[in-house]
Amino acid sequence: MTIDSYLERLYVEGRQNDSSTTTRSEMMLNITPSTGTFLDLLVSELKPKRILELGTSNGFSTIWLARAARRIHSQVDSVDISRDKIHLARKHLTECELQDNVALHVADCGEFLRDCNTETYEFVFLDSDRTAYSRWAADLVRTTRFGLIVVDNATTHPQELLDFRRFLSDELGLSISVLPIGNGQMIIQKVE
Repeated sequence: MTIDSYLERLYVEGRQNDSSTTTRSEMMLNITPSTGTFLDLLVSELKPKRILELGTSNGFSTIWLARAARRIHSQVDSVDISRDKIHLARKHLTECELQDNVALHVADCGEFLRDCNTETYEFVFLDSDRTAYSRWAADLVRTTRFGLIVVDNATTHPQELLDFRRFLSDELGLSISVLPIGNGQMIIQKVE
């Protein structure tokens, strides 16, 4: 099975799973395929040496990032608080033969960021607990060697991202734009 076929199957399974439960921790909440294609394009063009994903879930988005990372000889660190979801992600990455390009971490994303060295990552994909982003913002920016930070759900949940967005633009002077790809992608970068 090709990686594209695997991704198609995993996306359908994720949507079926999410429609059968109302418990958020049991949902996969996968990105859209168009978002995956966008991430692949960005990673391929920017060629970051280190990539950070906050919010692994079942590894759907991780596969998109890892495939691009393998092409450019890069490495992905992916973090999720759920041991069960990290287990699923590891299984899916192994089946796609992408496990060597990803280090999976079971951790609270905020604590993981606090423990990171300054300017560790050139590319960050943020798709986790939106209510915590404002608390993570300073450490998120500190650990990023810009590059880009891409945040999912910018058009589907703009109110949940408002304080985070204001802090980044008003307090830190970062440039923010939103693209209508998938559930909306907020692109954060330094002003040149």
